[in-house]
Amino acid sequence: MSRLSEIANQLVAPGKGILAADESTGTIKKRFDSISLESTETSRRDYREMLFGATEAMTDYISGVILFDETIRQSAADGTPFVDMLRATNCLPGIKVDTGAKPMPGYIDETVTEGLDGLRDRLAEYARIGAAFAKWRGVIGIGENKPTRASVHANAHALARYAALCQEAGIVPIVEPEVLADGKPGDHTIEVCEKVTTDTLGEVFEQLRMAGVALDGMILKPNMVIPGVNGPKVSIEEVAERTVRTLKATVPSIVPGIAFLSGGQTSEQASANLSAMHNIGRLPWALTFSYGRALQAEALQAWGGKAENVEAGRRAFIHRARMNSLASLGQWAPELDRAA
Repeated sequence: MSRLSEIANQLVAPGKGILAADESTGTIKKRFDSISLESTETSRRDYREMLFGATEAMTDYISGVILFDETIRQSAADGTPFVDMLRATNCLPGIKVDTGAKPMPGYIDETVTEGLDGLRDRLAEYARIGAAFAKWRGVIGIGENKPTRASVHANAHALARYAALCQEAGIVPIVEPEVLADGKPGDHTIEVCEKVTTDTLGEVFEQLRMAGVALDGMILKPNMVIPGVNGPKVSIEEVAERTVRTLKATVPSIVPGIAFLSGGQTSEQASANLSAMHNIGRLPWALTFSYGRALQAEALQAWGGKAENVEAGRRAFIHRARMNSLASLGQWAPELDRAA
């Protein structure tokens, strides 16, 4: 367990955060459609190699990378396994192990994440390949008569069982209960998000305790407390205040760190809100980022799927990683973001 705690603390080291590059084949196709690029095994490899080859970002700002099953088995064009490429920059390889959110029987428009069957054996294989940590995402939607207690409980229970299996395999679990800001109708207020997030995190930690999960050997990856994407707009300060209040009410101080998902926010919003939380002060855990789109969007557009644009893509990625590094220290500022 001491080794798990060391890995968890390395993932949330000061000024560093986690790159979520675990897009499924279907999701990465949607990303590539935006730049008119066909999604093939080669193009997916080239894209990830463009990101992982941004040495400044990977060495100075990124502590770990969440990979998809295909990606953790891939190698760069020169034959270097991606796992080795990451470790060369002191960056920990991770792996997404859930198989997605599926309709919850008997409940309208609610889901439960699957993937527990055979997980023990899969984790053992991923550990042999080189994964130091894993990720499982539970999805909680907000809408009329939802989330139900059954939905929250089912997803929290699955997260706890996954986390216990990870620790048994010597892998640090990233526990991701996401209260959605997007999706239909997406018009809820920040007050509603705060209540649902508080209830969800409370249930998650109750299930983690019951499963015997060592809380000092895990990372929490929650949503920020924000209104729905179609809901009333609020200030950065209110997001920070409500998010920190929710976390202090639910997350034990023994947890090494909290690495937020960006959850439909723009890249700049995700940086601004994270930075503002540090201005509140007296936080018992590290607060950092575990972003996908909010780290990659500009890099993807700058790269455009063209070999001659690899360096432009890397420059965009380095800038975004640096901005989030500053945010994780409470030092982000809009003028710094827009200076690039």
